[in-house]
Amino acid sequence: MSATTAEAVPANPRSRVIMASLIGTTIEFYDFYIYATAAVLVFPHLFFPAGNDTVALLASFGVFGAAMVARPLGAIAFGHMGDKKGRKVTLVGSLLTMGIATFLIGALPTYEMVGWLAPALLTVMRLAQGFALGGEWSGAALVATENAPKGKRAIYGTFPQLGAPLGFIIANGLFLIIAAVLPSSDPSRPSEAFLSWGWRVPFLFSIVMVVVGMWVRLNLVESAAFKKTVDQGQVHKVPLAAVFQNHGRQLVLGTFYMLATYVLFYLMTTFSLSYGRAAVNAALPGLGYDYRSFVLMMILGVVFFGVFTLVSGPWAEKWGRRKTMIGITLGIAVFGLLWVPMLAGGFVGVMAWLVLGFSLMGLTFGPMGALLPELFPASVRYTGSGISYNLSSILGAALAPFVAVALWSAGGGSPFWVGVYLSAMAVLTLVALVLGPETRDVDMEG
Repeated sequence: MSATTAEAVPANPRSRVIMASLIGTTIEFYDFYIYATAAVLVFPHLFFPAGNDTVALLASFGVFGAAMVARPLGAIAFGHMGDKKGRKVTLVGSLLTMGIATFLIGALPTYEMVGWLAPALLTVMRLAQGFALGGEWSGAALVATENAPKGKRAIYGTFPQLGAPLGFIIANGLFLIIAAVLPSSDPSRPSEAFLSWGWRVPFLFSIVMVVVGMWVRLNLVESAAFKKTVDQGQVHKVPLAAVFQNHGRQLVLGTFYMLATYVLFYLMTTFSLSYGRAAVNAALPGLGYDYRSFVLMMILGVVFFGVFTLVSGPWAEKWGRRKTMIGITLGIAVFGLLWVPMLAGGFVGVMAWLVLGFSLMGLTFGPMGALLPELFPASVRYTGSGISYNLSSILGAALAPFVAVALWSAGGGSPFWVGVYLSAMAVLTLVALVLGPETRDVDMEG
């Protein structure tokens, strides 16, 4: 074999790249969804004092948001390791940390057993999850994009993004099976068996997925982009300092690129579950669906999430990242203004709302797998893309639960202001995209 031919052979086979980038984000979003679902169904009943359901729900969401605060710290720590020691060892470390924390949540004692120690331990585990997740996405995105053939980087960048719809379907499918096996006679509350032990099964099951992910990632080899950085002596002593000194503008742009995506993601997954299940005559009225029916409707919507995640890759290659994302973000802004008429349209309107919202989610999330890494050179790519992605999680997913509940309450149960909130966040993302560069032709080994 000639030297030229040898150089053309990819270090990581396509199947290994797909699996290594997909498995971690699938587990990441599986963990997100099982916690988000438990935060609505279980934790307010088991991990906080009884007496005020709204306060318990907000406290549960507060612990949910704590992970988002920890994510930038994880992005810094794992980004430092990824830019200095390599992508492989970092991805193994983030996956192992995340898997252990998720498994341990399934073994925690409740408030009735140990009092305030229960939410304290839940918060610690959630912080550990967030810390690990801070390094997971950027590493998975780099595995995909740094190993992509020329002209297919956005397409390969959709592989880790597919973890979001796959994680949703696995997590909620498992919860539905458990809820069916342990049915409740009260649609507003899970059964006693579900609250006693059933909810723990999805958390404990995550260890199986982690073992598979570890096996795949231990068989990876480093990307050519990182090898070149090492060979040319471009590894920074402190990648974080280099990012803030030389790439501050890219950090800000990347953070706001993701803002509308994160807000839409939270609203279509966690808020929609709260709103869809809330009784029509409740203090905060909602749509009045039972848990099983609404989750099945959501799963159908998430199928469109997966389909349009795949569609977004070829679009971003054909028209460029910037132009594609501007069009999609405009669509998100308009969608936020259509919430009230769509949700007032009965089953057909609600289903159309879910399908449209999740389709837009796929279209906006898919290109991010390439867009954020392309903003930064190889020497600080893990740190830069990770910080942008996870800072946006604070502005988007961490704040969204409180903002959405407050706006839902301010609207007297109407989702109008929640939709306006989404449109406002889309405008901020739109401004960043207009100010930002096109990155389709960036050299990833530079």
